[in-house]
Amino acid sequence: MMEFTGEKYRISVLTDRMIRLEYSEEGVFEDRPSFAVVNRNLEDNFEMYAKDQADVLRIETKYLILNYDKKEFSSQGLTIYLKENDVTWNFGEAYDDWSNLGGTARTLDDADGRVRLEKGLFGKKGYSVIDDSKSPVFDGNEYVKRTGSCVDVYFFGYGKDYYKGLSDFCRLSGQMPMIPRYALGNWWSRFYRYTEDSYMEVVENFAKEEIPISVAVIDMDWHITEVDPKYGSGWTGYSWNKDLFPDYKRFLKKLHDHKLAVTLNLHPADGIRAFEDMYEDFGRAYGELSGAKTKGKESAISDSNENRPYEFDFGDKKFRDAYFETVMHPYEDNGVDFWWIDWQQGTGKTPKDVDPLILLNHYHYEDQKKRNLRPMIFSRYAGVGSHRYPVGFSGDSHATWKSLDFQPYFTSNASNIGYGMWSHDIGGHMLGDKNLERLVRWIEYGVFSPIMRIHSSSSPFFNKEPWTLEEPYRGIVKKFMRLRHELIPYLYSENHRSFAESKPLVRPMYYDYGADNEESYEVPNQYRFGENLLVSPVTRPEDQELRLGCSLGYIPEGRWYDIFNGRIYEESGILKMYRDLSEMPVLIPAGGIVPLAKLEGELNDTGNPATLRILIGGGADGDYTLYEDDGSSMNYEGGAFVTTSFSTSFDAAKKSATFTIEPAQGDLSLIPKKRSYELEFLGIKGDSTKIMIPETSVKEKIVISLENVELLTNDYKKQVFEILDRAWIRSTDKDMVYGKLQNLDRASFSKWLRSADISENLKSAISEVTG
Repeated sequence: MMEFTGEKYRISVLTDRMIRLEYSEEGVFEDRPSFAVVNRNLEDNFEMYAKDQADVLRIETKYLILNYDKKEFSSQGLTIYLKENDVTWNFGEAYDDWSNLGGTARTLDDADGRVRLEKGLFGKKGYSVIDDSKSPVFDGNEYVKRTGSCVDVYFFGYGKDYYKGLSDFCRLSGQMPMIPRYALGNWWSRFYRYTEDSYMEVVENFAKEEIPISVAVIDMDWHITEVDPKYGSGWTGYSWNKDLFPDYKRFLKKLHDHKLAVTLNLHPADGIRAFEDMYEDFGRAYGELSGAKTKGKESAISDSNENRPYEFDFGDKKFRDAYFETVMHPYEDNGVDFWWIDWQQGTGKTPKDVDPLILLNHYHYEDQKKRNLRPMIFSRYAGVGSHRYPVGFSGDSHATWKSLDFQPYFTSNASNIGYGMWSHDIGGHMLGDKNLERLVRWIEYGVFSPIMRIHSSSSPFFNKEPWTLEEPYRGIVKKFMRLRHELIPYLYSENHRSFAESKPLVRPMYYDYGADNEESYEVPNQYRFGENLLVSPVTRPEDQELRLGCSLGYIPEGRWYDIFNGRIYEESGILKMYRDLSEMPVLIPAGGIVPLAKLEGELNDTGNPATLRILIGGGADGDYTLYEDDGSSMNYEGGAFVTTSFSTSFDAAKKSATFTIEPAQGDLSLIPKKRSYELEFLGIKGDSTKIMIPETSVKEKIVISLENVELLTNDYKKQVFEILDRAWIRSTDKDMVYGKLQNLDRASFSKWLRSADISENLKSAISEVTG
């Protein structure tokens, strides 16, 4: 880092693409970590030229040229030229610049579709600016509001090098943390007045359906909600409702016996009030921390104010310490794994307050981390820097097609600010209408989203329990929810990649393909799902004639295979993809490898599996590394983890393919001593493309060879017949199309189809398979 400082300005060149710009009339600059920025010394080595004269400062790096007149920052006096894009940024211009690709938003509460997004790190012009002038700073061990009126902004000029931009951002603002392994399974949640027995009935019904779940969410009715009006509302509460849960410790143990992690909902705004079970213990602890002498039942309350509440104040360390000691930790000791922090009360009571959401997220997260627990909270987004505190709760969205259609874009776009772990109310929380097609499509999307959490309101007509659904919806939901748990080895490896390489699980298509193809910017609902999957969720109602749903996707160069139906894509470009309700477009590339768990034994157990089912995109070389650790502690930071490398090769001339499993490396006590494998090759045919490997020591190398291998092609006539057979259209139209299909070659048929007198949607669906 190089700094250039004048009486009222400081300019810090952090990398050859990132510059910090500060201006203060008082000449006071900020060196403390802020909520958004925790490390400004990036220790990069790069070439830089500087011309520092009396009335001008010129700085040039490989990518940027800064010119500054050394006066108060202005659009004419401070500019940065981005060489590769041949564009110039003028100070002040980009705060609401339409060209910014966007970041994310604090919440989707009460949203019916799109919401306005805050700014992200990237822009169509190649740059973005993040304003850190007002975010709180960390003073010692406390977050405090900034004083003064210093301008403090960061210029990011990364062009289309999105991964480098994210990597540098995470060095500046903190890594994307790993989350507990259990969080990657299915969560069950409902705003419902459960009892111990009725909640356990839900758990047992999931078991009967053979549908795994990993997280039990208990919304606010776990605590007393009907309180004496003199205390206010029952929205805040910390005491178990014993009418519903007579023995909460027994209840939590039952959930853990079913291999479930547990989270409880908190609305902490009203503090600790006199009716709470821990009121006296809290008062005693708070008093001791305040240095007050204990007197009677409590210490910090006078006789005349004996029943006054302890007002919520997370900016007060004494309050926080007493809160964790007497409220949070005892419940965690009894089986609460993490907390759903449902803060909805704004950004503070006075202008001097630090946003309580920032404080809640930070101190809850750090409280777990310092106890060697893999920290996780479930809370709302609090601004730039929030990626350090997963998981994000997006809020109470409407149960409509518009909401579903917005969520894939919203989720992948959040990667533009490093926020890779949104959790949505899958199926929608409220309002809307009953629509089982939409519910199934939402669950399908949820399975291929960062967190799969089904949630809804308490309405007796708003049921998402799979066993309450009629067929075929029930069977499809079961298929996809089981798939979510099968995906955990892949998801967890990608979770580690986020931590180690600053690559979020869900990434906009332009991250990988935007440098060479503008079409990748035109598919906002398609995304990369880790290294080896492309996902295009169906988010709109099916066509009533075709009885197929449709999604818009970009097919990159190469061969791609749909993991559900084996369909092959070889032509690059934007394409409408059609699927019946039981499928959605999820593509693996030739050479791609996706390790899955085979579900066996205790379905809810998300531990490192004894049997792996591995999907392999045939027809190209590729490799993948499976990452595993204990899934629950911070021990991986000290080297307690295991990696297993897989690779595949293809030789077209020799008509052969191989798949290799290398010996596992690392702390082998963390995984089974022996493993069995089921290999499934897509896109090729040969002597065998589904191979079973019996239990073998994880210390051994395994090489599987396939002979007589050829690349598959689509049976396009069969696929067109299936589209026609399914469609609710005139039989004469079906006969006409099918007749041409039988009598014309592929190219002639495609040419005829373009001018055929049939619906455009039918043409589009047929063109997907004929090219």
